[in-house]
Amino acid sequence: MRRVLLGTAVAAAATAALAFLVLPVAAIFLRVPPGKLIHQLSSPLVTDALIVSIKTSAIAQALILLFGTPLAYVLATRRFRGHSLLVTLVELPLVLPPAVAGLGLLALFGRSGLLGTSIPFTQTAVVLAVAFVASPLYIRQAIAAFEAVDPNLVAASRTLGAGPVRTFFRVVLPLSRGGLAAGEALAFARGLGEFGATIMFAGSLQGVTQTLPLAVYQAFAINLDTALAIGALLVVVSAVLLVVLKLVLSWQPSRRTSSFLFARST
Repeated sequence: MRRVLLGTAVAAAATAALAFLVLPVAAIFLRVPPGKLIHQLSSPLVTDALIVSIKTSAIAQALILLFGTPLAYVLATRRFRGHSLLVTLVELPLVLPPAVAGLGLLALFGRSGLLGTSIPFTQTAVVLAVAFVASPLYIRQAIAAFEAVDPNLVAASRTLGAGPVRTFFRVVLPLSRGGLAAGEALAFARGLGEFGATIMFAGSLQGVTQTLPLAVYQAFAINLDTALAIGALLVVVSAVLLVVLKLVLSWQPSRRTSSFLFARST
């Protein structure tokens, strides 16, 4: 009898937890008819925010890949005094309150900041805010991906005459691309949903610095249907990114694939 009651209680708790996680997302689509949601997406507020989000996110992700990849490789393959501290500092933006992140960017790039620039409240500010809060997700995943590469393959490539650059591009990168892609997907999702640091550092100027999350905040006070439409768009994008991430993580290069890549490098 006790087992039956315990099983019933566990099932009820699981159902309640599932409903709590699923129903708020479903409510976004159920609150307004699909046709009306799609119609709301054509409003200037949404289209302007979408263009700004796509443009700034693309530039931010390019910067994250360009500068984050070598940093992650150095942290994954080198051991030196202060290594753990440096990794901690790289990860720190992950746990910073977004408003504090934005304040820090203002303190560095603001007119009265350390660098004294005119970057704040421009699209460049949006790019920097997105890159600052999203890059640790990519870098941390990239470190793990590089650490998972078999060092024997790297050593063999070097022994057979391939230089460090050739070995990196022909052996290390292909073998770690699954982890790198997963980290990039996480960073893109985090950057697309960034709010606090952006509004502190870049403001919310329609067509200039107003991204989709900021447009949701503005639309909420004017037209709830428009806010729901933007929210639905972000849910769809997030769901697609999650599916892509799961597909990437489920793919692991086989030994045959690894051997083929190594053979090509030589």
